[in-house]
Amino acid sequence: MGQETQTLYSGTFERSMDAKKRVAVPATWLNKKEGEVFYVVPHPSREFLMVMPPAHFEEWEQRIQESNLSPEKKRKAIRQFYGAARSVSSDSQGRILLPEEHCSQVGLTGSATFVGSRSRFEIWNNERYARTAAEDEEIYKEVAEEIGL
Repeated sequence: MGQETQTLYSGTFERSMDAKKRVAVPATWLNKKEGEVFYVVPHPSREFLMVMPPAHFEEWEQRIQESNLSPEKKRKAIRQFYGAARSVSSDSQGRILLPEEHCSQVGLTGSATFVGSRSRFEIWNNERYARTAAEDEEIYKEVAEEIGL
């Protein structure tokens, strides 16, 4: 029957960004040709953009509400998260228009690296991602060894 499948975002892709800040989402990450909706949010402590489909985006308020934080911290976190979020949708060429303020905040100019992160994907400045990936390699090796990968 008509069961909706969730896209699994995997892989790393370098993409060019045009002057209007449009960038093509990898084709395998799109469920339909045009009008795919995503939410773009700058990561609160690292310099990259988190991009989420609506179902994943909607989970964040619940996660915050279920945390052991004080009501004041929950309210402030929800305000910051949703206040920074922007809805974008893909065009007929599979591109999304990234908000100018988000691009400035994370240093995106001319090109970007898309990184799959299971239920969401990330958009990085190419050089920053290369450094981060190199730094994270040892941790990945340790975890892989620990879990028997």
